[in-house]
Amino acid sequence: MSEENKILVEVKARYIEDQSKPSEHKYAFAYTITIANVGATAAKLLSRHWLITDSNGKVEEVRGDGVVGKKPHLKPGEAFTYTSGALINTAVGIMQGEYKMVSDAGETFDALIPQFTLSIPRILH
Repeated sequence: MSEENKILVEVKARYIEDQSKPSEHKYAFAYTITIANVGATAAKLLSRHWLITDSNGKVEEVRGDGVVGKKPHLKPGEAFTYTSGALINTAVGIMQGEYKMVSDAGETFDALIPQFTLSIPRILH
């Protein structure tokens, strides 16, 4: 990725106990993502691609336009924060992916979403 097109993605995940049903192998998690344009050129988020893996190795692939119904356009120095969720079959899992972006100069590029852990409290050290 060039210095022109530089997007930083930060994630915070948390377990949603009241939406989970461990007896039915349903674990709900929310994640809050901040997408920051730390580059020199404005860019618009076009689509998302996720790989969600539970601790049994089951992988769910999710693709879609925008995020939470939006396609944010970020000028240099701007950020966009949103919260979404995932439902997996185990108490621990991981997510990772990328956002497809297009710069105002017309270049498309991927902004990587770093791998993060989904975990019920006190299960991991």
